[in-house]
Amino acid sequence: MSKEEMKGNNTRPAQGRRMIGGPGGGPMGHPVEKAKDFKGAMKKLVAYLSVYKIGFLVIVLFAIGSTVFTVIGPDIMGDATTKIAEGLMSKFNNGPGIDFKALAKIFITLIILYGISAVFSFVQGLLTSGIANKVSYKFRKEISEKIHRMPMNYFDTMNHGEILSRVTNDVDTLNTSLNQSLGQLITSVVQIIGVFIMMIRISVPLTLLALVIIPVSGVIMGFVMSKSQKFFREQQEYLGHVNGQVEEVFGGHNIVKIFNKEEDASKEFDKYNGKLYESAWKSQFFSGLMFPIMGFIGNIGYVGVSILGGYLAIKGKIKIGEIQSFFQYIRLFTQPIGQLSQVANMFQSTAAAAERVFEFLSAEEEVPTVKNPVSAEGLEGNVEFKNVHFGYDSEKTIINDFSAKVSQGQKIAIVGPTGAGKTTIVKLLMRFYDINSGEILIDGHNIKDFERGELRKMFGMVLQDTWLFNGTIMDNIRYSKLNATDDEVIKAAKAAHVHHFISTLPDGYKMVLNEEASNVSQGQKQLLTIARAILADPKILILDEATSSVDTRTEILIQKAMDSLMKGRTSFIIAHRLSTIRDADFILVMNEGDIVEQGNHEELLAKGGFYANLYNSQFDRTA
Repeated sequence: MSKEEMKGNNTRPAQGRRMIGGPGGGPMGHPVEKAKDFKGAMKKLVAYLSVYKIGFLVIVLFAIGSTVFTVIGPDIMGDATTKIAEGLMSKFNNGPGIDFKALAKIFITLIILYGISAVFSFVQGLLTSGIANKVSYKFRKEISEKIHRMPMNYFDTMNHGEILSRVTNDVDTLNTSLNQSLGQLITSVVQIIGVFIMMIRISVPLTLLALVIIPVSGVIMGFVMSKSQKFFREQQEYLGHVNGQVEEVFGGHNIVKIFNKEEDASKEFDKYNGKLYESAWKSQFFSGLMFPIMGFIGNIGYVGVSILGGYLAIKGKIKIGEIQSFFQYIRLFTQPIGQLSQVANMFQSTAAAAERVFEFLSAEEEVPTVKNPVSAEGLEGNVEFKNVHFGYDSEKTIINDFSAKVSQGQKIAIVGPTGAGKTTIVKLLMRFYDINSGEILIDGHNIKDFERGELRKMFGMVLQDTWLFNGTIMDNIRYSKLNATDDEVIKAAKAAHVHHFISTLPDGYKMVLNEEASNVSQGQKQLLTIARAILADPKILILDEATSSVDTRTEILIQKAMDSLMKGRTSFIIAHRLSTIRDADFILVMNEGDIVEQGNHEELLAKGGFYANLYNSQFDRTA
């Protein structure tokens, strides 16, 4: 059965995602992903982070300390301005002039204050980064371990990109959020409160005038956001179209050229690119209006504060230096308000990421243990299927009342058209899935009575899709038996008829295969996987014949290697080319989940039934 048929239409879309565009989204107007249950996700995250509560308490204290010293600075700087103004006036009236000693004390005090603030901020950032990376490490570790405990049907209903996104994007989002938003949240709140107190302390009228700017700014920001939001959504949509079209065209570049579709591909790209340009230009235009408009309103506010401050200074109700301090406090007051809006959006992304990670970590796992498990030691490899029923979807059975008995050492071929259930049978045998009803027995023991890991020790697999990892050839063969000696690895390679090829390589067994093992041919990869299976010395073999994509000479080598591998072992061969299984002891012919015929090659041909039709049709096509 093909992977597509196994999956059917069950690929599940990403859940809990709602994209909010516009400047109110992420940084620079990028969309923000929202959680389905914000409170629930944040509650789980807080509980998960509770083990670091002492560390977070220290972070809060250092953040408060850093902000407090920063907030005090402008007030003291205002005293310096007042001293200078008073000194100039005194000099003008033939007085002693500027008191430079007092100014020196003020400047030294400011250096100390800002120095302490910088140290506090550095320590806070260091502690925050440490905790954030510990949390990321712990999440990735738990997700990695969870993957190995998940049942196979989970991966059939979940897009592989989605699972990968949990380990990369979601954990990175949590890391970034903890690094940036937590400290920023604390410092912004403390800064707003501290600055407001200092502003009130300087002048209540000036504070009220400054606060008028905030609701005006909020109204304008809301208006601009409402206009730009749809364009940011379109920008993200057409960016996806452009990326998808480029990936598709370059992935199938040879096909595009063969059918002379370069011009059509270019036209399609131009269409999406034009839409992207239009939406991006409009979104950035509206987003770009934000800064000059806010700057204009802010400057009007400064003008108002200057006029009222000057009037109050003339009346003797405020000092010159306090006006200068107040200007700094206005900037320090509006800055954290914008930061808080960013933090709020970041928390939305945090909640969405946390929700997806916790959803994965809480997913149902395979039952890890059984009571009084059976040992695989000493078993011979006799297999029996008794009235097996199974369906990937509980409402749709694809294996119907399947029964078969296989003796130790026999070579069993499973044949049938695409979608007949051939691959499903062997996956049930290794308990990648549990059957709906019936029994699968190995030497009389129900496979459910084995620990899954113990059960799978009895099996060796050589699949049509070869899998080799980035590492040496020696390590790739040894993967099936990590404690194997070099001599055992070489012996397995010789049995697989791949030793000569390895010996011709510059580094021999020490040659490093790249990530996709593209520095060896398909046939050579297949021989290496056979060597790996030979080294494991399993009781039962599962072979998904993989000779259709190689040349005749390599096919003969692979067939010889597979013959060496199958000697004395119970072997299940998923056959695609029926000419390769003529010598099978037993052939199971499947169609739509049922065994429609059983027997050896000659018997099935003599029947003139389903198998005979399949066999003859292949030769008709090759004639």
